[in-house]
Amino acid sequence: MQRTLVILGIAFIAVGLLWPWLGRIPLGRLPGDIVIDRPGFKLFIPITTMILLSGLISLILWIFRK
Repeated sequence: MQRTLVILGIAFIAVGLLWPWLGRIPLGRLPGDIVIDRPGFKLFIPITTMILLSGLISLILWIFRK
């Protein structure tokens, strides 16, 4: 458990440091993400992005368990 928390902390630090470059990745603007933009109202539902990130996180956790 302690090892997992340390790795998770290191990952958060790495993402924080690399954020200027990671912000250019088109996550959140993928085909399948729903955007409803009306005057005074904006709704964003990133369905495809959520599925992709869920699969990626599941794969990473599966690799760490092995």
